[in-house]
Amino acid sequence: MSIRRLVLASNNAGKLAELQAMFAPLGLELVPQGALGIPEAPEPHRTFIENALAKARHAARESGLPAVADDAGLCVEAFGGLPGVDTAYYATQFGYAKGDDNNVRALLEQMQAVDNRRAALVSTLVALRSPEDPEPLVAVGRAAGEITRAPVGENGFGFDPVMFIPEFGKTFAQLPVEVKNAHSHRGQAARQMVELMRRAWPI
Repeated sequence: MSIRRLVLASNNAGKLAELQAMFAPLGLELVPQGALGIPEAPEPHRTFIENALAKARHAARESGLPAVADDAGLCVEAFGGLPGVDTAYYATQFGYAKGDDNNVRALLEQMQAVDNRRAALVSTLVALRSPEDPEPLVAVGRAAGEITRAPVGENGFGFDPVMFIPEFGKTFAQLPVEVKNAHSHRGQAARQMVELMRRAWPI
């Protein structure tokens, strides 16, 4: 039986919009877990892949549908790869409320005296046909760049305004959406995942 619906183990509107566009070639309906009344899964692990797998299993178990989960974050070289899996809550470590704008503010403050600005946005996508699927599909994307000294650009979300991509000479937030999606960490992972699904799943 071919797969037509896939539950996304996230309620992040930006992530949903990006992944819906990227999965469109498969003709799958991507349903956010919140639309099915599924709460967020715990994310106790220290690696992107473990958290993505936990989220996908949770969404598949609660929905009875195949599931895809993305765990992504910013890995700053000068911080030994942190904030990593704690990226979404980065600002809360410094007394700010959770949120994209505060994450950017906290990062720029913490990097004020740091000369090594190298960083990477990393996305790990995991897809499961069922909660007990022994063969999860795994795709990883990595977009390397440098953290700017101030936000630049109006597009995107998350750290896009401070993620400068040398090959374009611009931040992700300055790029048109289709260009960003083609080169972003999530775009790279989603393209790999689409190919993996085509080869391994009945679509």
